[in-house]
Amino acid sequence: MRMGDMNGKTVVVIGASGVLGGLISEALAERGARVVASAHSAAGMLKAASVAETVLPLDIADEASIKEFSSALRDEVESIDGIVIATGVAAFGPMAETPADVVSQVMAVNATGPISVITHLLPLCREGGESFVLTLSGKIAEIPTAGLAAYSAAKSALYAYSGAAGREIRRGGVRWVDARPGHTETGFADRSIHGAAPDFGQGMEPRVAAERIVQGIADGERDLPSTAFVV
Repeated sequence: MRMGDMNGKTVVVIGASGVLGGLISEALAERGARVVASAHSAAGMLKAASVAETVLPLDIADEASIKEFSSALRDEVESIDGIVIATGVAAFGPMAETPADVVSQVMAVNATGPISVITHLLPLCREGGESFVLTLSGKIAEIPTAGLAAYSAAKSALYAYSGAAGREIRRGGVRWVDARPGHTETGFADRSIHGAAPDFGQGMEPRVAAERIVQGIADGERDLPSTAFVV
């Protein structure tokens, strides 16, 4: 798959109501892809509808919801060309002050939920060596950070899983790309479920990150480390 060669491609974007997920969806659609999106809330579904042809409800932290989403998707499409996971939730503060239920939620939204979604949707991926999975573990997966232990652990888990599982599915002609941009100005840190975000400094423009990710998908890249996002 090369830049601009997405006409007729069907891409599922999980988390299209978020800033980065929405921009990725928009960039994919501009290149001719049909975007099928997920969103958690009614407001999120309305927002995602502005960048996607079809929007289906999904609570990525709930296995029953994931199964319902997978079933509903099969009613919409016979096959897909790509899966983009753009969901995420953060928690901040010392590990000793982070409740277990918060850690569980962070792990579910950032790691175990995405893994389950991908597992359910992989059988829909077209054969032929051009299908892809795109996960966003972020730079924190490369550099686990004090004060962000739960978030670091979740993203590191997703990164490790992508590396191992990516080698497995490559045999079936599916490319797994993990993207690890640094801090991006999406307002994500201000929406944490626990604690207050540290001062991350000025982050990357979300559209720049989204365009780089979609370029990587279209150009057939197999990994997008943090160094790929240096501007």
